[in-house]
Amino acid sequence: MILKQLKEKAMKKIKEDFRIVDFSFGLPYTYVVLEGPEGKAIGLAMTLPEDIGEYKTSFKSPSLKEFIDKTDSLNIIERTLGIATINAISQYYIDLSKATSQDATDLVDDAKKIAVIGNMPPIVRSLKEKGKEIFVFERNPKLWDRETLSDSLEYYLLPEMDAVIVSGSALINCTLDMIVERSKKAKKVILTGATAQVLPEFLKGSGVTHLASVKVIDVEKAILNLKMGIFRGFGEQSRKYIIEV
Repeated sequence: MILKQLKEKAMKKIKEDFRIVDFSFGLPYTYVVLEGPEGKAIGLAMTLPEDIGEYKTSFKSPSLKEFIDKTDSLNIIERTLGIATINAISQYYIDLSKATSQDATDLVDDAKKIAVIGNMPPIVRSLKEKGKEIFVFERNPKLWDRETLSDSLEYYLLPEMDAVIVSGSALINCTLDMIVERSKKAKKVILTGATAQVLPEFLKGSGVTHLASVKVIDVEKAILNLKMGIFRGFGEQSRKYIIEV
């Protein structure tokens, strides 16, 4: 299970004396800010309110290791905070010297059939402009349009795809394992969005080939925007990147 793998690798990666200086489970993103000898890093995770069943957690005294330990929890609040914490650790350590600033859609120029998991309008629009045959899957009915397919069809259609671009939210709703397993034909499986801030080495052997995410440069400005619910992820305080797993 990918979430269990992330949890174990994140626990082993911690070498610094980290402390959590801020965190919040909120909209549009949950975030965790940690601080170490080299400064602060912020980890993001998309909040999925439609999946919340009950607003309670089992945290006793929130801490770095307790948050990480809940990454594979069945409680979506605990799971979201756990992934945000792993992303904060990832962003503290990540080396972007091998990353590029190209668009995720540029990686699939040689693909004929492309799945987009999570209705992401900019990506969908770009692929359409390139004349690609795309299949857009979405779980949340509020994000459907006339061309959107229910995520229940992923199991059936993914084996036909040459490439898959999947929202990092697949980590939050625990569907990434199934997506990777059914996408055996795909040469590229690209995890994208703010939730895809994971350290590449954490996903070695998972089937994910690339990460297309964002590095927050101005942590304080990002926190302010998050608290006001207006964070877009790709503003002046951030840097988009693509890095191979």
